[in-house]
Amino acid sequence: MGAAPLILLDTHVLIWMLSDSKRLSRAAEKAIHQTRASQDGLAISSLSLFEIAHLSSRGRLGITGPLDILLRDIEEKFIVKNITSRVAYLAFSFPASFPNDPMDRMIAATALAEDIPLITADERIRKSNAVQVIW
Repeated sequence: MGAAPLILLDTHVLIWMLSDSKRLSRAAEKAIHQTRASQDGLAISSLSLFEIAHLSSRGRLGITGPLDILLRDIEEKFIVKNITSRVAYLAFSFPASFPNDPMDRMIAATALAEDIPLITADERIRKSNAVQVIW
């Protein structure tokens, strides 16, 4: 494995990258930059595509262009990790301190199943110590 292995982006991190990267922490920016430079790739959970579609349908993203084109563009630019039986299982193995939100659980479980760090600003995920986090 190189200096900057594959990393998984939480949905909000992906959105911030696409719109306003000033919200990213220095450590997150550095990890993203190093991963891009090494060409190892940035990954997202397939659920992030769903979350973006859901947020857009509720008018919470302010997307100016067609949603289908945005989703295809994201799919082409990032490594999409699908939900597997292992991810589904791991999503329910987190400690009680872990957030109950199913999306948070599945995205974090994807990082755990892939043995890669998750970039997230979610304080509850970070404090749970259930998954390796960069922030």
